[in-house]
Amino acid sequence: MSERVIPLVDQRLRALAASVPALPIAATGLLSDSLGRPLHDLRISVTDRCNFRCNYCMPKEVFNKDYAYLPHGDLLNFEEITRLAKVFVAHGVRKIRLTGGEPLLRKNLEILVEQLANIQTPDGTPLDLTLTTNGSLLARKAKSLKDAGLNRVTVSLDGLDDAVFRAMNDVDFPVADVLDGIAAAKDAGLGIDAHGQLTGLKVNMVVKRTTNVDQILPMARHFRGSGITLRFIEYMDVGATNGWRMDEVMPSAEVIQHIQQEFPLVALEASALGETAQRWGYANAAGVFDPTLGEVGVISSVTQAFCRDCNRARLSTEGKLYLCLFATQGYDLRTLMRDQQASDADIASAIGHIWHKRDDRYSELRASMPAENAPAVRRVEMSYIGG
Repeated sequence: MSERVIPLVDQRLRALAASVPALPIAATGLLSDSLGRPLHDLRISVTDRCNFRCNYCMPKEVFNKDYAYLPHGDLLNFEEITRLAKVFVAHGVRKIRLTGGEPLLRKNLEILVEQLANIQTPDGTPLDLTLTTNGSLLARKAKSLKDAGLNRVTVSLDGLDDAVFRAMNDVDFPVADVLDGIAAAKDAGLGIDAHGQLTGLKVNMVVKRTTNVDQILPMARHFRGSGITLRFIEYMDVGATNGWRMDEVMPSAEVIQHIQQEFPLVALEASALGETAQRWGYANAAGVFDPTLGEVGVISSVTQAFCRDCNRARLSTEGKLYLCLFATQGYDLRTLMRDQQASDADIASAIGHIWHKRDDRYSELRASMPAENAPAVRRVEMSYIGG
């Protein structure tokens, strides 16, 4: 087994200028990139801080007491985030996910949620406004987030065994408190659809082969029939600090085989174009999907790249636009907005120009070449732009 190597170089601030093109690009809602992929989802990081130290995301060796986080004045304020969100919505974005770091560490986040929830799409359809969290603060925040207009929430939970979970979050945080947060989200109505059904509350589990494989079945047993969708995520080579190794990746196909040892599953259709998760439903005795038993999902960006349908952009906490989770640099929208005092039309034109040129497909390229031939580049950290 190869040695775990953690580079100590912080490349998060590398960025390209976001310029207004000579030929304006209007926001028509029909923006597409060089591979014909539309812009539909926007993930907004509201903080680069987190109170967990999961080694696949923010290992203690790097993110220690001496780590220099972004100063408060560099962060986009809520009005700036809302302004940019409106421009993205005019370009076709219909789903906004708030991320971090841990987004619930951002003070008064409910104010931002309310501002985003009030954004009107050109055709009058409501935004799908959601948030990803480690669940540590969710029990106290769930109701106020729902009242502010948040639709759904996804909670990261890497195991039910308390010792395993404490080891993975590396701050000795108990699993019971995260489960309380999930229960509070359910009680608050987060994830309830227009028909009163719980369809939008999700739990994500990152699977590392030598760490928490024994938690797959306990997690499946716990959430089966609860109305909560459990999703298993392959351990990804995001950023430069998590010491990623291919031998730590458990392919999603093996995860599904593992679950099917106890629970029969049937493949389901994708819920939407560009959806990252492959869906599997629990089958009844007749071998047919039983919605009352629920479903699981697998996100397989290492072994089954889904780049060709990727319709997501990412906005960092200090206003840099990234076109891929594995990007090496972003585009500086904050300078365009603050220092150059660009109009909304100018910002829309700049974003349109950037997206038109987009050809990112890192996971597909990684899969097509031997690991020893992969380019040595430092990718942006997941804790900085969200997952």
